Amino acid sequence: MDTTTYDVIIIGAGPVGENVADRVTQGGLSAAIVERELVGGECSYWACIPTKALLRSGAAFRAARDVPGAREALTGGLDVAAVLGRRDAFAAHWKDQNQVSWLDQAGISLYRGQGRINSTRTVEVTGDDGATTVLTARHAVVIATGSGALVPDIAGLREAEPWTNREAAAAAAVPDRLAILGGGAVAAEMATAFAGLGASVTMLVRDGVLPRAEPFAGDLVVESLRDAGVTVRLGTEATSVTREADGTVRISLTDGEQIEADELLVATGRVPNTQDVGLDAVGLTPRAWLEVDDTLRVLAADGAPIGGGWLYAAGDVNQRVLLTHQGKYQARAVGDVIVARAKGDPVQDRPWGRHVATADQRAVPQVVFTEPEIASVGLTAAAAAATGMRIRVIDQDLGAVTGSALHADGYRGQARMVVDEERQVIVGFTLAGPDVAELLHAATIAVVGEVPLDRLWHAVPAFPTISEVWLRLLEAYGR
Repeated sequence: MDTTTYDVIIIGAGPVGENVADRVTQGGLSAAIVERELVGGECSYWACIPTKALLRSGAAFRAARDVPGAREALTGGLDVAAVLGRRDAFAAHWKDQNQVSWLDQAGISLYRGQGRINSTRTVEVTGDDGATTVLTARHAVVIATGSGALVPDIAGLREAEPWTNREAAAAAAVPDRLAILGGGAVAAEMATAFAGLGASVTMLVRDGVLPRAEPFAGDLVVESLRDAGVTVRLGTEATSVTREADGTVRISLTDGEQIEADELLVATGRVPNTQDVGLDAVGLTPRAWLEVDDTLRVLAADGAPIGGGWLYAAGDVNQRVLLTHQGKYQARAVGDVIVARAKGDPVQDRPWGRHVATADQRAVPQVVFTEPEIASVGLTAAAAAATGMRIRVIDQDLGAVTGSALHADGYRGQARMVVDEERQVIVGFTLAGPDVAELLHAATIAVVGEVPLDRLWHAVPAFPTISEVWLRLLEAYGR
């Protein structure tokens, strides 16, 4: 069997794998990428891009509704067909020609099929036709296969063929009744989107809505969802699920009640896509998350890099942070460190060095595109306190800022700054309010840069913008 050799082989052509390959080729190495589905991965077709397209029309509608003058121009509700059509365009109609063309232009070789590690630095690719190709890496193999939806062990759930994020993101029609299991970002966003598109939505939430965010964020989102007609059932668990012959889904709850829906979306977590990538060939367990060191090399059970360090894992698959932008951040570190090691250049593996993903632990930004939007970076107050850090928490009514009042009538929101009192720097920041997503990067820079509060005092926010909340927070801190 013929074997083709490259400097680096990447299994998985989502945003993370693409970015690894790009950094490697820019560094002068050759790269091959293996993909069993669509080039562009989950984010492009079944997650970030299509879901935000579904959400954007509703957000624009609500923004117009909340401003006199614009409100009067509204003569109806959302055009569902137009919303779904725009979503289809952003998902490239689930075709990957443009992404493949980019790989060609970047000089990255693409192999379609299932990639499996079968020995040191060797990957076997099985195509849809059963044909097998063997690829060998001179320097590194990178696993970037991402994650899939977790379907919990609830009686009858799998047999009922529920939606996951994929079916929700690609839905060809809006169900009259949609039930959602879960209360995280996917659940909250899809409840927002489908309620806006006219569905009757019921959320069945065991552990709270947005349980990892600051409590006020989840409270505001629940209030908004209920105002939009969503039924939010907190502290609720499903015991069994059946789909009737007419397509109706019946969900039995722990209290004996039954909920009926036309579709059921399961949004209760993620599992690693490592079930068929050859982990057993390197002494690891299939279907497991991959533990990595600070330069994202995969570790064996004894904590040492596999085979001396030729195997890497980036993105969701290492369970550090399950967010596309953070996976791409890891990909840049992985690509650059592989090039450095291949060329014998120094490895910058100190905290905040070029070849490590320090922000994964200290400064992860995230936006949940609900109504209101929730934008956060760094630690919540509870998480910071749990580290033993001496903190001070400053809250500010975001609606009291002049820019917010101008932005929308009845603007409601909140901002929170979590300060490490020993170092006088911000370690966490959360914003909840309409259109706060674009305010987040200023907070991210403050947290990553560990900018002292006395220096932030000189970062003057323009008036009248919502960013003036920074001045109000700093004033409150100084009192």
